[in-house]
Amino acid sequence: MSEPKDLFAPFQLGPITLRNRFIRAGANEGMVMKGAPTKALVQHHRAMAAGGVGLTTVAYGAVSKVGRTLPNQVWMRPEILPDLKALADAVHAEGGAISYQITHGGSFVTSVKVDGPTMSASSGINKAGVMRGNFFQRAMNRADMDLVAQQFVDAAKLCREAGFDAVEIHMGHGYLLNQFISPLSNKRRDEFGGCAEDRARFPAEVLRRVKEAVGREMAVLAKINVADGVPGGATADDAIVTARMLQQAGADLLVLSGGRNIESGWFMFGSNMDMEEMKKVLKGSFMTGLMMKASQFRTPEVTFREMYFLEYSRKIRAAVDVPLGYLGGARSLANAEQAMADGFDAVVMARPLIHDPQLVNKFRSGELKASGCTNCNRCIPYIYHPAGTMCVLNLPNELAPNQVRAAD
Repeated sequence: MSEPKDLFAPFQLGPITLRNRFIRAGANEGMVMKGAPTKALVQHHRAMAAGGVGLTTVAYGAVSKVGRTLPNQVWMRPEILPDLKALADAVHAEGGAISYQITHGGSFVTSVKVDGPTMSASSGINKAGVMRGNFFQRAMNRADMDLVAQQFVDAAKLCREAGFDAVEIHMGHGYLLNQFISPLSNKRRDEFGGCAEDRARFPAEVLRRVKEAVGREMAVLAKINVADGVPGGATADDAIVTARMLQQAGADLLVLSGGRNIESGWFMFGSNMDMEEMKKVLKGSFMTGLMMKASQFRTPEVTFREMYFLEYSRKIRAAVDVPLGYLGGARSLANAEQAMADGFDAVVMARPLIHDPQLVNKFRSGELKASGCTNCNRCIPYIYHPAGTMCVLNLPNELAPNQVRAAD
C-alpha cells in the first residue's frame, strides 16, 4: 500500500485543486426563501470556508421545481443566478471551493403537492408522498429520462456560470436517481431494471451527460449509498457495480454515504433520531410530524460508533480506482488519518462542522484532536426551522438573514 495522503496538502479533484482533503458534506440547511438561497445560507458556507474546509457542499439544489422534496429548497433556474454568485463569491473570498449538490426527488416528495403521479423508476403507490396527497407514482419513460438528464445538465451549467467549482449529483438516500439504483424502488423489466448494472444505467448516463457539459471547468462528483441498510435493499456489492459504472462515466470523486430517508434513516446517521427535538421544531406542522413519526415504525435502537460506514466503504475502495470520499462518523483527526491510511481520497463531514465550522483549522493547528459533536442528531430537525439548520449546543441562528435572498 502507498503512503497515506496528507490531509492538509493540496488535492487535485478533476480540473480543480482543493487546498486540503476535507469536504463539508451536503446536508439540508433549510436556508432558502422562495426557492432561492438566503443570506443565512451565504453566512453558513462562508463560515465553513473560513473554518478551513477544502470544499463546502451546498445541499439539495432541485433540478426542477417538481424535484423538490420540501418547500424550502432551492430549485435551479436562471432567475437565481445572482444569489448563486453571492454564495460562490463568499466562499472564494475565504479561500475555499464550493460545490452544489444537485438532485431530483422523484417520488420522494414529502412536503410538496405535485400535480399527477410523481416520477420514479417504477409505478405504484407512493408511500413517501401519501401524507401530502401524492398517492401514486409512475414509471419514467425514455422521454422523461431525457428531460430529467437535461435538467441536471442545465443545473450544472447554471452553477458553472455562477462560479461554482463543482457539482455533486445526489444518487443516494432514496431520491430519484437512487430510486433506479435501489431494488427497493426499481421493479422495472427493461434495460433500466433487474441486475445492479442495469439499475445504475440511467444514473450513470446522467453523470456522463453532466461531465460532457461542464467537466472541463468543474469537478463532477456523485453521492452514492454504500448500502441501503435494510433487507431487500442495495448491498455493498451493488455499490461496487454502481461505482464502476460511474467511474466509466467520468466521475471525479464518489462520496460514500448510505441508507434511505424512509426505510433506514438510522443507518444513514449511524444512530437514532431525537424525536423529542423533532416534535419541538415541528409543532403546528401536523402532517410532517405524522410522517416523521411513521418513519420511526420498527426502527431498531442504534448506538453511534465512529467510522460506522468503514467496513462497507473499504469493500468499495478495494474494488474500484475512482477517487472516493469517506463519509460516516469521522469525528477526530485520528479518524481522518485512518481514512487516508485506508486509501480514501477525502474526508467528508456534516454534523461535526455544523457544530464547529472552525474544526479543520483547529485540527491543522493542533488545537483540537476531536470534534465536540455529541452525535445527538438534534441538528437534523432544524432543516424545518424558519432560521435553518444549527447545532443545539451553540447559540440559536438569527432569523433575519434567512428572510432575505442572498443577492439582495
